Amino acid sequence: MMIGKKVDVHERLPLLQSLPLSLQHLFAMFGATVLVPYLVGLNTSVTLFSSGVGTLLYILITKGKIPAYLGSSFAFIAGMSAIIGATAGTPGSPDRIAIAMGGCAVAGLVYVVVAVLIAIFGVKWLDKLLPPVVVGSVVIVIGLALAGSAVNMAMNGAGTTYNPEYLLIALVSLGCAILASVFFKGFLGVIPILIGIIGGYIFAFLLGHVDFTAVRTASYFAVPPFIFPKFTWGAVIALAPVALVTITEHIGHLIVTNKVVERDFIKDPGLHLSLSGDGIATTFAALIGGPPNTTYGENIGVMAITRVFSVWVIGGAAVIAIILSFIPKIGNLIQTIPVPVMGGICILLFGIIASAGIRMLVEAGIDFSQKRNLIIASVILVIGIGGAKITIGGVEFHGMALATVIGIMLNLIIPQTKELEGKE
Repeated sequence: MMIGKKVDVHERLPLLQSLPLSLQHLFAMFGATVLVPYLVGLNTSVTLFSSGVGTLLYILITKGKIPAYLGSSFAFIAGMSAIIGATAGTPGSPDRIAIAMGGCAVAGLVYVVVAVLIAIFGVKWLDKLLPPVVVGSVVIVIGLALAGSAVNMAMNGAGTTYNPEYLLIALVSLGCAILASVFFKGFLGVIPILIGIIGGYIFAFLLGHVDFTAVRTASYFAVPPFIFPKFTWGAVIALAPVALVTITEHIGHLIVTNKVVERDFIKDPGLHLSLSGDGIATTFAALIGGPPNTTYGENIGVMAITRVFSVWVIGGAAVIAIILSFIPKIGNLIQTIPVPVMGGICILLFGIIASAGIRMLVEAGIDFSQKRNLIIASVILVIGIGGAKITIGGVEFHGMALATVIGIMLNLIIPQTKELEGKE
């Protein structure tokens, strides 16, 4: 829906105008937000609840000055999957989920610690700790480390046996998402993931791969099955360092929001409050069994299209998400989505994440003729994608978390000499 004029951050529209605008934001975040719990074995209703409450917490902490919706973060998928050990589309063990949530809760606190440091010392130290060559390489790892999972879902579904019908369903889902992204304009162009899921779902239904039994037997109202965290060193070490990457993603989203809304949110209300809001929302989500939150680029796109920046509209979307979380039929309907549909979507989505990392490197002008940059990026990619792990005192440190820490250490240790920079 187009209002036809700019609606500023604090403006409050009449309900009949605000409601459809809030629904647009709900649709924009929905596909990606529910995909994360689907992949790692978390409950969809809990995820919607934590997303809605997390967004309201963020608005409150930022004094109602930043319009941003917080949905599920993809950066934590690999780490959570390794700990929970559930196959896509099946619920994880409550005990394993509780352990993973302990690590996610601490990851949220990392945000708060960084926010305090930024409030005291500014942001230059963060730029030195996480330069583009480190962040871009780690973001590539996030996408490519999950590539095998996406292809397996597309070809084998939830099993291990290749099925040509599964691959066909995945390709139709992928095709719908690509067509929507390339050819659709306006709001529809902002939700290609949701369109791809719907298109693939319809095709899978026509082939007889959708079972509505769980939807029919589900109740119309129930409190989401919250799970409280258990704190273990293994989960904390595996998941907390991921926050260093998502913090950089958060800053990037805030800069884009600045351009869209034509305000400097880094100064007012301040980057420290924005990061605190995101971190506290992530910790809250983990305390009830939901995935970590992050600000969503999809919703920034909706604001750019509609020119409606009202936090009341964003808050309305959050309230609707909370209401939906108490309707089990909605959660069970999401669970009926066949695994190959999500497999096709993940091929695009995980590829886009990896490509975003490449884009970071290109836009930052990283020169790979410089030995220093080449070494840092190469080690991060191989450690992160190759499955390297370190066990210290019975605690396993692996994947993206290990790659991030090693990348930071290399960046701090390797000197910026003329030889290593490829200069004469």
